[in-house]
Amino acid sequence: MKYAIVGTGSRHKMFRQAVAETYGQENSLVGLCDINEHRLAISAAAVSAKGNGIATYRAEQFKEMIHEQKPDTVIVTVPDYLHHEYIVEAMRAGCNVMTEKPMTIDLDKLKAILDAQAETGRSITVTFNYRYTPARTQLKDILMSGAIGEVTAVDFTWYLDRVHGADYFRRWHRDKGQSGGLLVHKSTHHFDLVNWWLGSSPVSVAADGRRAFYKPQTAEAFGLSERGPRCHTCPSADRCDFKLDLEGNEPLRELYLEAENLDGYFRDLCVFDEDITIEDTMQVHAVYANGASLNYTLCAYSPWEGLEIKFHGTRGELFHRHVEVHGVFGGKQDKSNGSESMTTTLHLAGQAPQNLEVWAGEGDHGGADPVMLAHLFDPSTAVDQYGRGSSYIDGAWSILTGIAANASIETGEVVHIDLFLADRGIRLPQKKW
Repeated sequence: MKYAIVGTGSRHKMFRQAVAETYGQENSLVGLCDINEHRLAISAAAVSAKGNGIATYRAEQFKEMIHEQKPDTVIVTVPDYLHHEYIVEAMRAGCNVMTEKPMTIDLDKLKAILDAQAETGRSITVTFNYRYTPARTQLKDILMSGAIGEVTAVDFTWYLDRVHGADYFRRWHRDKGQSGGLLVHKSTHHFDLVNWWLGSSPVSVAADGRRAFYKPQTAEAFGLSERGPRCHTCPSADRCDFKLDLEGNEPLRELYLEAENLDGYFRDLCVFDEDITIEDTMQVHAVYANGASLNYTLCAYSPWEGLEIKFHGTRGELFHRHVEVHGVFGGKQDKSNGSESMTTTLHLAGQAPQNLEVWAGEGDHGGADPVMLAHLFDPSTAVDQYGRGSSYIDGAWSILTGIAANASIETGEVVHIDLFLADRGIRLPQKKW
């Protein structure tokens, strides 16, 4: 299989290494494309170090790359608001597509993708690596067994700490028009997990959200009244716990600081800027086609990083907690207070709670990435009994919860998904679980 990648920022590296190195015997990487020639050259050099070089193209040469290199599949790792452009272009050029989540960020872009897919019949794979985390797959296994009976309700909280969480407020993600906000960019992972765990999709969504922490008033309370537009030149940087030191971090310096003159992208904008348009505190209530309901919270300034989820069933409860301790994007986190841990508890009615041995794996995202990459790029990998592969249908249903939640926050009304889609002329097939 021949692959080309468009977008050579930090996220594409996982796919580049999988195609060109880990599964290089079965696949070939035939082209790289990006708007920034500096980042493009860094990626090309990494490929060349392992082989005989790679063809590179500027963003405006995307069609030319497909015509000359004839990839079977185009991997899309550009910013979220551009996903639809390259997905549609690639399919109409005869290629299948593999895209980072979220598939896109709003209904108009979703319709463009769905229309192009119907027109061309090409496949779209959305890379939801969280499905492949062994501990999350274990939850699916338990739910599939019927151990807790019919799942009636889910409580799900995701905690982003002040390193990882803050990073969304200094990058392009801070602009809701580019990311859809965290309810689309980040929570698409979580809503996809719920869809997959329940084997269902939402029929109504209500939400509240606001920017409670990453705002100028918080900086003032911290004594950071003199602020610059970015960490690199900020007069208060040395006193700010949210400083991102691009100069002192070699990968970030090479990938972003040294590339600024080509595209004007600043990787270290102030997290307390007035013009940030995404929320940092969000709560969602969704009802699913199978009758189950979800209460979901995302907080982007928590004192710890991780998740808690409880499934309520007619025979009992299933609870999972994951405490993550790691450094993110060159930031600093205090690891002295504990280490990464996962616990899963099964509590059946009339019995004592059982602390289960949690399924574990090696690699990023709790062991998810190596498993997912094997399923994506190794044709000899066994058929997946858990149905973790994700098509454009999965990608669409995962973002719909977040897009509907954004609409609910804006209007203060409950969003009914069927009417929400019909108003935009969108016909989305139901997932056959």
